[in-house]
Amino acid sequence: MANIGIMDSAYFVGRNELLTWINARLQLNLTRIEEVASGAVQCQMMDMTYPGAVPMHKVNFDAKTEYDMIQNYKVLQDVFSKLKIDKHIEVNRLVKGRPLDNLEFLQWLKRYCESVNGGIMNENYNPLERRSKVGRERNVKGSQRSAKSLLTNNSHNPGLGEGMTKIKVVLRMLSGTHILTIQVTDLKLSVDHLEKERDFYFAKLRDIEILCQTPDLEDVPMAMAVKKILYAADARESALAEAQEVLSHSVDGSKS
Repeated sequence: MANIGIMDSAYFVGRNELLTWINARLQLNLTRIEEVASGAVQCQMMDMTYPGAVPMHKVNFDAKTEYDMIQNYKVLQDVFSKLKIDKHIEVNRLVKGRPLDNLEFLQWLKRYCESVNGGIMNENYNPLERRSKVGRERNVKGSQRSAKSLLTNNSHNPGLGEGMTKIKVVLRMLSGTHILTIQVTDLKLSVDHLEKERDFYFAKLRDIEILCQTPDLEDVPMAMAVKKILYAADARESALAEAQEVLSHSVDGSKS
C-alpha cells in the first residue's frame, strides 16, 4: 500500500478535498497546501491512525525554520520505519513548501490512512486536546531547561542578587529580540510562499502560451481567444469580452 502507483486514483484527489479531509479530522482551518510543509500535520494524522505510535512530544507544531521542520519529518520517518511502511519522504523538497510536492505526499497519506481500518476515524481521538497537551509538555520542558541553565550559570556567582537583576534585564531584552526575530522569519516565509505560488501559476500560463503558439493551433479560434486574455494589458473584463467576441465570430462563421 505504501508504493501507490502514480496513475492510482489517489493522485487525482484535488487540493480542496485534501484540505477538507485534514481540517475535518484534525479540527484545523488550513487554506493552502503549503501550510502542511512543516510535517506536523502528517505526524498527527499518523498519530490518529495509529494511536501511541507517534512520539508527539517530539513534534513541533510551531516549526517555522527548515531545521525544525526537518526534525518533524525525522519523527515521521521513524514512525514509518517502526510500522514497516516502505515510503521514502522527500524531506528537502517538502520543507521548501512547494505546492505540487506537498500535494502529492498528502494524496498518498490520505489513501494510506483510509486503507487502515477502512478509513474509520477514531472517535476517542481529540486532536485539539492532543495538540494542547503536546504544547504544554514542550513549554514545561523548555522552562525546566531554562531554569536549570540559569541556576547553573549563577551557582558560582558570589553577587547572586545583583547578578539575578542583570539577568532579568538581559532576559527581557532577549525576549523582545526573539519576538522580532520570529516576526521577521514569519514574514520571510510568507514572501517565500507567495513567490513560489506566483512561479507555479506563471509556469502554467507559460505552458498554455506555448501550446497556443504551436503551428497547428495558432489560428484556431479557441487558441486566439486564450491569447487575447494572456496578452491583454487592460482590465480582465475587457479581455474576456474580446475573447468571447472571437469565439462568437468563429461560431457564426461556421454556421454560415
